[in-house]
Amino acid sequence: MTEGHTITIEQGTRRVRVVRDGQVLADSSRPLVLRETGCPVRYYLPAEDVRTDLLTPSDTHTHCPFKGTASYWSLPDAPDLVWSYPAPKPAVARIKGHLCFYDVEPD
Repeated sequence: MTEGHTITIEQGTRRVRVVRDGQVLADSSRPLVLRETGCPVRYYLPAEDVRTDLLTPSDTHTHCPFKGTASYWSLPDAPDLVWSYPAPKPAVARIKGHLCFYDVEPD
């Protein structure tokens, strides 16, 4: 990390459910909690706990100098709703195989 910028990842203990329009998209009791300077807390959920069958891969990719290149998935009415880092940088390697949704609150 650069000076003044930190990322911490810890094992979460609270259940995280993602529901959109009454449809459960994810339900996990083993989220990773990622805290990054200047960003909201993010919950990275194991891919096995996400209904990836409901999501469509997007052509969108973004690059974070601290985490690497992100890939995105969409719902028909919610483009780029979910992202992951298929090959994260070594400092955040724990998030590999996990997906993250915008605006998630744990139970």
